[in-house]
Amino acid sequence: MIDFIKQPWPWYIAGPLVGLVVPALLILGNKHFGISANFRHICAACFPSGIKFFNYDYKKELWNLIFVAGAFGGGVIASLWLANPNPVVVDPALAEELAGYGISDYSNMVPQELYNWEYLLSVKGIILMVGGGFLVGFGSRYAGGCTSGHAIMGLSTLQWPSLVATVCFMAGGFLMANVLLPFILG
Repeated sequence: MIDFIKQPWPWYIAGPLVGLVVPALLILGNKHFGISANFRHICAACFPSGIKFFNYDYKKELWNLIFVAGAFGGGVIASLWLANPNPVVVDPALAEELAGYGISDYSNMVPQELYNWEYLLSVKGIILMVGGGFLVGFGSRYAGGCTSGHAIMGLSTLQWPSLVATVCFMAGGFLMANVLLPFILG
């Protein structure tokens, strides 16, 4: 059983499992799902109630905080005990393109040439991490939720703003992967 869990799951198993989250939440009476909203819940629990934005009953969203804790804990368990020891399989055409940017180590989930302390503590690494973190945080707040909230819960409940947000997330991802990232890494 452990060997089965360690292998990557095909889309036709993982996709429906993610999809079943929506009916489960709707049956339980929850209409909001996402990760980014938890920052607001944590701030509402920690800050004085004089700040209007944080003045709401955050205890009703405790399930979402438990979900995030479970996702983090599941990630820790998976990385420590269920990690697949095989190198990440990268398409040859993509490997050739990445080699042009100096990326050739696929022994981990992320390229070691980009995700190491030397690179992250460089000026370029700090700008990318801080700038990227700011853009993700600002974008999820400006869009009224993160990609998982809009794309999984919002689309399944036929919310027009979620469709617009998801299309913008996808367009931004394509732009970043195909235009900006090659410029930054090149």
